Amino acid sequence: MKWLACLLAFWLAAPAMAQDSMPPAPFAYRQLDDPEQEARAQALMETLRCLKCQSQSIADSDAPMAGDMRSQVRLRIAAGEDPEAVRAWLVERYGDYVSYSPRLTGMTWPLFALPLVLIAFVVLLLRRRLRKGDAP
Repeated sequence: MKWLACLLAFWLAAPAMAQDSMPPAPFAYRQLDDPEQEARAQALMETLRCLKCQSQSIADSDAPMAGDMRSQVRLRIAAGEDPEAVRAWLVERYGDYVSYSPRLTGMTWPLFALPLVLIAFVVLLLRRRLRKGDAP
């Protein structure tokens, strides 16, 4: 029975042990030679969210996945792609969450509309309260 528990523990821990076994991507920690291209890549990386970290851009994160994303951004910028095309590719690949400024689409419109609805609700609620307080 003990060997079964050990085997199960090893099986559950194997993915975690294999997580960082790959070497970092080529441009994860190395800047581009052209300063203009590196500046465009850096500006783009600061607007992209690390999918593993909480509230960190891929420019600031040390997570292996953020390193891979930085490398992809640099490689595509070095190949002559427009930063917005690189952003679109990353959003297509990872979803709208990867961007700090998501697009307004059929899936994301509630994120933009909900604050307005809540503000309108609070204004109506306060208006009712204040009117009731004025009545004799």
